Amino acid sequence: MEGLKDKIALVTGGANGIGKAIVKELAQQGYHMVVADIDLDGAQNTAKEVENLGQKAIAIKADISKVDDVKNMISKTLEIFEAIHILVNNAGITRDTLLMRMKEEDWDLVLKINLKGAFLCTQNVIRPMMKNKFGKIINISSVIGQMGNVGQANYAASKAGLIGFTKSVAKEVASKNIQVNAIAPGFIETEMTHELPEDVKALYLANIPAKKAGTPEDVARVVTFLASASSNYITGQTIRVDGGLLIA
Repeated sequence: MEGLKDKIALVTGGANGIGKAIVKELAQQGYHMVVADIDLDGAQNTAKEVENLGQKAIAIKADISKVDDVKNMISKTLEIFEAIHILVNNAGITRDTLLMRMKEEDWDLVLKINLKGAFLCTQNVIRPMMKNKFGKIINISSVIGQMGNVGQANYAASKAGLIGFTKSVAKEVASKNIQVNAIAPGFIETEMTHELPEDVKALYLANIPAKKAGTPEDVARVVTFLASASSNYITGQTIRVDGGLLIA
């Protein structure tokens, strides 16, 4: 593609929810977008919305837990855009139940998507970023990874692991002008939270000092900060977007 600005961002799980909000917010900031998702139709629809904002966009179907899908995603992006400046590891799933009832496959699947997926995407984007002597990697964790939650041992473990992963990779690549940070959203209004029982929602809201849920756009705006030059001296950090839920 000719005439591209020097801003290319790849967002996994970009078809819906927080991922879609991140894609649109980055596009509004002038980034050309790669929308990666296992839901290709959804990714294509989001890519069209980016194009309506005046930016270039491509949609790629990818199961980020599979190394071949990740390698194809990165190579296709580099083939079209020639660089990846921003990687947002957003794709994630839940399989909630009490630990005593949790199936081994549900433990494995959540860790495979939420944590291994971020590992594969990050590992495969590091070399191109080093070549360009620039990069921003932003991992979408969760306050559940910091506080734990009943019925979410698999999800909490994956998101806590992502925070440790963020710190370790940040130390490895800081000297290469690559910053790695995490965002830990709290109770955010998405399709996933809409499915929660009303009493569960009410309990969450009662414990939030702001007395309201956050929006996907609240998370997306922090992503744009971490993707910008304003965060060039920030790395290895986890920023909570939770309305004060975990004020310490």
